[in-house]
This record gives sequence, C-alpha cells and structure tokens, in this order.
Amino acid sequence: MINKQRILVVDDERQITRVLSRGLAAKGYDVHVAADGEVALQTFGDWHPDLVVTDLSMPNVNGLELCRRLRAFSEVPIIVLSVKGEERTKIEALDAGADDYVTKPFGIDELVARIRATLRRAPVSQDNSKNVLEAGDFRVALDERKVTIQSKEVRLTPKEYDLLVYLVRHPGKVLTHHVLLGAIWGGDYTEQTEYLRVFIGQLRKKVEINSANPKYILTEPWIGYRFDPGT
Repeated sequence: MINKQRILVVDDERQITRVLSRGLAAKGYDVHVAADGEVALQTFGDWHPDLVVTDLSMPNVNGLELCRRLRAFSEVPIIVLSVKGEERTKIEALDAGADDYVTKPFGIDELVARIRATLRRAPVSQDNSKNVLEAGDFRVALDERKVTIQSKEVRLTPKEYDLLVYLVRHPGKVLTHHVLLGAIWGGDYTEQTEYLRVFIGQLRKKVEINSANPKYILTEPWIGYRFDPGT
C-alpha cells in the first residue's frame, strides 16, 4: 500500500477548509485541517504532515506566527494563502520561513501544482567528503570555490559566489530581498534592495544564456527572487 503524502490545511473559514480538504483528498493526499495556528501546532506534533498550507489572517495564533513557530523546530514546507492586499504580511511570512504563497482567489489546480512543485524539490545533494553542492544544472565545489553550469566553469567575484551558493542551497524557494541581503551582506544592508538588484544583474550576466529573459534566477515582483536550478 502506497502511503499518501500528508497535508495540514490551516484556516479559520470552514468553507475554505472543507473545499480544500475535499479537493486535495481527490488528488490523492491525506488531509487534516485546523482552525488556527494553535490547533495546527498540536496537530503537527501528533500527525507530522509532509506540507502545511496556511492562511495568514486567523484568530489566536495567526499564519505569520505559525510560520515562526514551525521554523523553530522543523523544515516542513509551508505554503501561505493570502489576499492581494496582504503584500507586507506575505513578505513577513516568507521572511519567517514560508516557502511559497498562493494569492486568493485561486483554483484548486493552481494550489495542487504549487504543492507538487514544493514536495518534489529534493534537498540539495551534498557530498560531504568532497564538500560539493549539486542542484539541477549547477555544481559548486565549496573547497575550491568552483562553479560549473552544465559542466561549464563560471568565474564569479566573491560576493557573486556567496549569493549563488545561497541560491543553490534554497532551490525553488521564494527568497525575499530582506533575507538575501541579511544572509549575504549582514543586517546593516537588509533595506538596500537596489544593492541586491545590481548584484543579481551581474550574476545573471554570468549564469544565464539570456540575462534579459532569465531561466535560473527568477524575479518575484516586489518581493525577491526564486532560484530554479534546471533539471
């Protein structure tokens, strides 16, 4: 018997949880629901889902706080549901550890596509004996600071290299400007979005076939970037 992948749906609107529960179950997933973040944390501890889908606006423990609490002890994939007017809260959720977001209103097919994409992203393989990162078309030999894309070596500046390594370690995840700036340049630079934009532009010129139409480093408008390593 094939074990179904488990999805925890967190939303205080019963109609939404009912629709999502039925829709996801019809797609072959095992689904539990919770009305707020507090109940979700209890369910998570008892049931250990493979992925969490959570609304942001909820009573008691909201979706933003749920992301923070889950990230304190788990790397479970999290997809947040948000309305168009929640841009700032959406960014805060991504900064707090959410992996992706779906904007309301949405169709069940769109949500399922996001779930499948998130679940099939295998962790970046790492050969500890050689200290090598591999993801899609990319291979990074950390000890040598050597980057190859489809077996072709690419020369990068130190900061370009640090930025690419961070992207390679987080394939498919939406990375906000704040997270990237803090990770690569430190807390004093977290508001310098133009600074990041310049370095992303330089990196694209070296790793993309067409930097004007990027394949690997994708822009999430007003939010940040998403790295697609290819296949």
